[in-house]
Amino acid sequence: MNLQAVRAIYRFEMARFGRTLAQSVVSPVISTSLYFVVFGAAMGSRIERIDGVGYGAFIVPGLVMLSLLTQSVSNAAFGIYFPRFTGTIYELLSAPVSYLEIAVAYVGAAASKSMLLGLVILATSALFVPMRIEHPAWMVLFLLLTAVTFSLFGFIIGLWADGFEKLQVVPLLIVTPLTFLGGSFYSISMLPPLWRRLTLLNPVVYLVSGFRWSFYDIADVDVRVSLAMTTAFLAACVAVVAWMFRTGYRLKA
Repeated sequence: MNLQAVRAIYRFEMARFGRTLAQSVVSPVISTSLYFVVFGAAMGSRIERIDGVGYGAFIVPGLVMLSLLTQSVSNAAFGIYFPRFTGTIYELLSAPVSYLEIAVAYVGAAASKSMLLGLVILATSALFVPMRIEHPAWMVLFLLLTAVTFSLFGFIIGLWADGFEKLQVVPLLIVTPLTFLGGSFYSISMLPPLWRRLTLLNPVVYLVSGFRWSFYDIADVDVRVSLAMTTAFLAACVAVVAWMFRTGYRLKA
């Protein structure tokens, strides 16, 4: 593998992230603060504790996952689509860089950005509510797996999209609703039995449940199932990217 090329693309993407800190970091921090104000005031007064955890602390993993999923998809999708849109991708294609190396660089950069943002949101949350992390190693593992998986998913969207409208369709109409309905702000055990069974069809439930377990040792789904589902989704995204490269969904505009 051409590590120098991977490093160059990765550094370029991270430098672009650094030039847009106001949009990349400040905006999500403000949004997180608003979530605490709105949900803490509106629902926190009615739901004091869930499984022994204060409601404000309970929603922290969900807030991190909400931001992690949306930012991973958005960063990876725009990262690869914009060079295709402007035509600068041909400069990259003329260099001695394989498709695998391009994918590793762009996905790695998108995952790094979203993980940094997730840590910033954790730090912001600590200013509002007391929280603990029972299993820090598992927390980092779920954070990493989720960031890489959804960055790959965003990379797929960036290759598939042929217009800016398509870039917005999946994140706005699929990823965000699934995150809100995946137990980010509530426990699925609070739902009626029928809705609880239907909710288990939502893959985001397993991500949020496993991540919340790493904080408070409580989960809606067994952590082994959460880890298996996350790994399976990652493997599926890798397989789709490989298929797209083989069958003509190249990096060209």
